[in-house]
Amino acid sequence: MSEDTHGSAPLPAVNPEPIHAAVDALAAALHEYADAAVGVRAEFGAAEADEDPRILAMETAIGELNGHLFDAMHDALGMHPDLTSTVWESPADGAEVPGGSAAAGAEQFYLGFIVARPPGIADPTLDGVIDLLDDVGTQAVERLAETGFDVLEWVASRGMAAGFEGYGEGEPEEDG
Repeated sequence: MSEDTHGSAPLPAVNPEPIHAAVDALAAALHEYADAAVGVRAEFGAAEADEDPRILAMETAIGELNGHLFDAMHDALGMHPDLTSTVWESPADGAEVPGGSAAAGAEQFYLGFIVARPPGIADPTLDGVIDLLDDVGTQAVERLAETGFDVLEWVASRGMAAGFEGYGEGEPEEDG
């Protein structure tokens, strides 16, 4: 990777082979995963299949291959591709975005954490983490507003990413 890779000038001579090799490896792993998931699901219920060690190992491998694809594109092109987002329908395809028509051009952003308790901590729970993240969220909203952005909704959650279902169907929730 050179300074040119991250520069503003176009890159006319890029070797796409490392990128295609990373795509091929990822595609092969996804096909293997699909076959394994069908097989595991034929043996077990959905919850058991989700936790099957074979499935978890393949999901880890796919995540690593996504990282390799990111690195290949970053090294060759200087781009920072978002390759791991899950999107069912984009607003351009007619999906409603949070906030309805007033939110035209709005996008959702996420910041995730995996938090473990340090050894020897007195409080055996992680309940304080959500309070801390809620405080940080409030500060982020204030900074975004100061910069001129309109934060339509925000939420801190525990366990899985919170959705924004129902937003715009009445009064927006406050924070958290």
